[in-house]
Amino acid sequence: MNVRRLLERWDLRPSKRLGQNFLVNEAAIIKIVAAAELTPADVVLEVGAGLGALTERLAREAGHVVAVELDQRLMPALRDVLAGCDNVTLIQGDVLALDPAALVSTQPFGYAQDKPPVSNLQYKVVANLPYYITSAVLRHLLEARLKPVRVVVTVQREVAQRIVAQPGQMSLLAVSVQFYGRPQLLFRIKPGSFYPSPGVESAVVRIDLHARPPVQDTDAFFRVVRAGFAQRRKQLHNGLAACLGRSPDDVAAKLREVGVDPRRRAQTLSIEEWGAVARVMTG
Repeated sequence: MNVRRLLERWDLRPSKRLGQNFLVNEAAIIKIVAAAELTPADVVLEVGAGLGALTERLAREAGHVVAVELDQRLMPALRDVLAGCDNVTLIQGDVLALDPAALVSTQPFGYAQDKPPVSNLQYKVVANLPYYITSAVLRHLLEARLKPVRVVVTVQREVAQRIVAQPGQMSLLAVSVQFYGRPQLLFRIKPGSFYPSPGVESAVVRIDLHARPPVQDTDAFFRVVRAGFAQRRKQLHNGLAACLGRSPDDVAAKLREVGVDPRRRAQTLSIEEWGAVARVMTG
């Protein structure tokens, strides 16, 4: 696909406001699709279809692709590019305002918010995410009532490194992703693989979701985790006490009950340790 020619044909310019950097490196696109391990039985949700380069390749491998694009200006070009793909449903809209369950479960008949979703449907997400909404989109997908079984996304390299971080370098983003699945940083993509070229390097992350979350009370878990990271420079017992309205001594005693040193900091805890802390703090 010649992106420059396509943009000229439809009198389009990439939007800086929407963070539009179109992936034009075909080898990278092929590697992204391969990472999803698609079969003709798969339903794929693509977030940010752009000019359809990834969408077209996904359509060759998957049974059905539901491609969501926010920018209404791109829709005529997208329809033209995907005219020969009869297994693609194009949706113009903001994915953050749409229910993934309704999107994928109404295919191939088109999106309809009022149609009941298929509760046991499995789907995968493959996308080149606009950098400015990466965290919001991941949270939207991972917290959805019908979660994907696998997510393969292109993100800013520094964000990818944060997602796969280990205890010692954990962040709220890392805990939020690793609570729901196992992330892997697969490969990097140079800025020149995009048009226009972004000012940063990109990376592709694959997240295989757990069959069930490690903690049943998700709300309690994240209430404690957010409290811990709210004052991450403080020792854990002081940070949790300040945000949860408890005394530092009481919190320290609770932490010791589950074998966590109260002097540790939030970024050093594993998912399993956060689960234990959440149980003892909210039980």
